[in-house]
Amino acid sequence: MSSLSSTLTAAVSDGKLLESAKKNLESLLEGTTSKVAAAAIGELVDAGEWGELNDRFFKTLAFGTGGLRGRTIGRVVTQAEQGAGGPNERPEHPCIGTATMNFFNVSRAVRGLIAYAKQFVGDDRKPVLVFAHDTRHFSRDFAEYCAKVCADLGCDAYLFEGARSTPQLSFAVRQLRADAGVVLTASHNPSHDNGFKAYFNDGAQIVEPHASAIIKEVNAITSERYEAVAAADRGEVKVLGAEMDAKYIELLKTLLLQPSLLEGASTKIVFTNLHGTGGHINVPMLKGFGFDVLTVPEQDVQDGRFPTVASPNPENAPALKMAIEMAEESGAEIVIGTDPDADRMGVAVRDENGKMTLLTGNQIGSLMAWYRLKTCFELGWLTDANRSRGVLVKTFVTTELQRAIADGFGVGVVDTLTGFKYIAGKLRKYEDAIPAEKKGDYRSLSEEETRKLRLEYSRFFVFGGEESYGYLGSDAVRDKDANGATLMFAEVAAYAKSVGKTVPALLDEIYAEYGYYLEIGKALVMEGADGAAKIQGLAASYAENPPSEVDGSAVVRVRDFAKQDLYDQEGDLLPKEKMLFVDLEDGRSFAVRPSGTEPKIKYYLFGKSAPGGELATAKQKVRDGLDGLWAWIEEDAKSR
Repeated sequence: MSSLSSTLTAAVSDGKLLESAKKNLESLLEGTTSKVAAAAIGELVDAGEWGELNDRFFKTLAFGTGGLRGRTIGRVVTQAEQGAGGPNERPEHPCIGTATMNFFNVSRAVRGLIAYAKQFVGDDRKPVLVFAHDTRHFSRDFAEYCAKVCADLGCDAYLFEGARSTPQLSFAVRQLRADAGVVLTASHNPSHDNGFKAYFNDGAQIVEPHASAIIKEVNAITSERYEAVAAADRGEVKVLGAEMDAKYIELLKTLLLQPSLLEGASTKIVFTNLHGTGGHINVPMLKGFGFDVLTVPEQDVQDGRFPTVASPNPENAPALKMAIEMAEESGAEIVIGTDPDADRMGVAVRDENGKMTLLTGNQIGSLMAWYRLKTCFELGWLTDANRSRGVLVKTFVTTELQRAIADGFGVGVVDTLTGFKYIAGKLRKYEDAIPAEKKGDYRSLSEEETRKLRLEYSRFFVFGGEESYGYLGSDAVRDKDANGATLMFAEVAAYAKSVGKTVPALLDEIYAEYGYYLEIGKALVMEGADGAAKIQGLAASYAENPPSEVDGSAVVRVRDFAKQDLYDQEGDLLPKEKMLFVDLEDGRSFAVRPSGTEPKIKYYLFGKSAPGGELATAKQKVRDGLDGLWAWIEEDAKSR
């Protein structure tokens, strides 16, 4: 160690190694139980891979309100990590580092969560935690490890028998009345990443006051070592399988507002789970409703390399390329794709000319919001008397078309910060507003019973969503749900077909009534230790020096969500977040924020035109306006 320490000290003096990296590296070697850690670090030092060491050790992977996320396979894979190799050509061991996803950080995270769960529950019983995982490298290993640690430390654990979606974890936490839950996933991130996504007893991602308390517990743990409780006090690990799948599917079926639309002529759908978990629930569920479902054989394989796509993200058109090609060959009407943990869903549909057309997350969400509001009124669930109780919940960076739709139906709309945990927070608020003597065991009630209670005493959540392809149609799940979204969109498509329209034509009718809205998402990617600093510096520059004019239009309002006290439509104070909104005099606007999960700074561009006039002309004008806006932002960013 002394020889290594002197080498590291010299590297710091020479400017090759960050001081923080040296400190974290030495801390990990002191606290890890990994047999490969010293060997892997020695290889990187001997090879002079200082950039790799800085990226792995420039920080300790922070347990944020969503948990952990980082690389589990390094850019440089050492021989010690490669070992004998693992499934799907992955290394035998995860990436050694304090800023990476490995057993060192997973151990800290799960033990901190357990410590807080014990405090929260008290001494009367053992806490209960649920663990799920997707198909990523090391996901199963991490999940099994977490369940073992849970039992060793005196908690009961439920572990899914195989890969399952993030929303099913949320559902299971609520269904089992568990105290917390974790899904091992990095959602749609590149294949080299993994993550630890934590949930509390309501089935939603952890938020305050629990978040700070859990983070404090996690940060207090600096070693991978722990001591199991006495054998008599240890917990039990129980396996979840088909029975929990069936209960989840029964809930999903209640999302259909007009099941009769699915009867009769079969609709042909191409479904792809992009090597992830989505096919486990969606394929048998859709077939059970009579859909003719084709899948992409190469992408049915659960494989953490995601070998057939550059990115397993249905937001990106290339991810659905193989499914669209299959749709063209088979004459299928719809393509549906879900990301690895099946919380995001993308679609392509046939237009008037028979061409497969990709829809954006904003368009998909708007179609479902419009259809569900319309149908809720037609079914008599919402009326003139109770329409004030109805509500759509969306994020600030989600299209304002959904606000226009809500206004048109006379129901409320609430904006939240980015992240479905904030939408889940509203659902918690609406549930808590129902008198205890009326709701009893709320989770045991049917959807019809909870809807009636919310309409009488609280607010009826009709639909929620975010621009990044996340949607929710029920408060029985507290995270975005691509499985539920698949069924809800299938109903929208069936409705369009029943009235003799294509889905794009139906969307154009909505534009004609409410105005044309267009949103474009952009990002500047900056990886590694240097990139993280550049992202934070660029984000800070907008707050310190906001523009007064953008692309020839005066700035009329700047909302700094990190510094200003801002309130939502229900009067609730918004938590502080690094996001800044710039509104222009000509109706355009843009938002900028550092990503919380990826090495990029995100930009959201918004344009719109009023109802009336020729739709094609309006579409072109709005698009040209956003192209000009992005060109200005890109040039401006270079000087910041």
